[in-house]
Amino acid sequence: MTNPTVTIAGRAIGPDHPPYVICELSGNHNGSLDRMLALVDAAADTGCDAIKVQTYTPDTMTIDSDRDDFRIEGGPWGGRTLYDLYREAHTPFEWHEAIFARARARGVTIFSTPFDESAADLLDGLGAPAFKIASFEANDLALIAHVARKGKPMIVSTGLADLGEIERAVATARGNGCDELILLHCISSYPAPTDQSNLRTLPHLAQAFGVVGGLSDHTHGTATSVAAVALGAAVIEKHFTLARADGGPDAAFSLEPDEFSRLCRDCRDGWAALGEVSYRTKPAEEANRVFRRSLYAVADIAAGEPLTRANVRSIRPGYGMAPPLLPEILGRPARVAIARGTALTHDLVG
Repeated sequence: MTNPTVTIAGRAIGPDHPPYVICELSGNHNGSLDRMLALVDAAADTGCDAIKVQTYTPDTMTIDSDRDDFRIEGGPWGGRTLYDLYREAHTPFEWHEAIFARARARGVTIFSTPFDESAADLLDGLGAPAFKIASFEANDLALIAHVARKGKPMIVSTGLADLGEIERAVATARGNGCDELILLHCISSYPAPTDQSNLRTLPHLAQAFGVVGGLSDHTHGTATSVAAVALGAAVIEKHFTLARADGGPDAAFSLEPDEFSRLCRDCRDGWAALGEVSYRTKPAEEANRVFRRSLYAVADIAAGEPLTRANVRSIRPGYGMAPPLLPEILGRPARVAIARGTALTHDLVG
């Protein structure tokens, strides 16, 4: 059975290709377009495959209300209202053209997460080659349908969604024209506890829906992402900042440039290490065949003298007969005189 493949901006994505690493800039611009452009430059330098932003306004996300329903409890944003958080974290629509232009000038694919139809239309007008649906919007089937009708690849995070909700999201995307779909396993916690990552879900998710699977990783560090690649994740998404000390809505669970560069390298090295099921001698091993054990004369043996455990042993190197042949040759005479340190071969044994 052929593994599914999705293509974004000419890059094939799937289990048979190196992991596609997405650098999520999110709200770490801290309200400055100059900082956002610096983030784009720094992200491009990490070697990521794509840069992603988020496209919304506070008014498209929620309403300005101090009622308890709209106040966040706990976590990095505890005590704030939703509107206040999104007002700080949003990337203004008018910034997008400059952000997309900078990424393209740096030769890096860029796309975004639209949170409503107007955002999807803006991104489509900017030529975004793909769309991301955030985990909290995975149950917004009208938004998924609108985005799917753009006819471009879609990436959907599955945090908080049960199997039935994922099934409805997938059916909606496919039913509205999305032929290339990626599902990201996701723990919608910020940061996410490593021991709740449940990465064994990854292969089941991909197989259950016949899609390319990946991970949207909110844990600290890089270990969870690399482990996900070992389990078949073809896409890794991780948040990025110039420096956690600078603060920002997502800074606490974002990687700094050196860390993100290491993430890219380690994920690709991890994928390369998977290889295939093989018990053949690998090219890198060939030169070391000589260090295997084989049968050698460990004492001088006269012609006609029987081979014994006293004069023949299995030792390194590996130029002689294979060790399992020792019982067959014990007691047999030497055809010729054999000097100590001679590799035993069939022509030396009577």
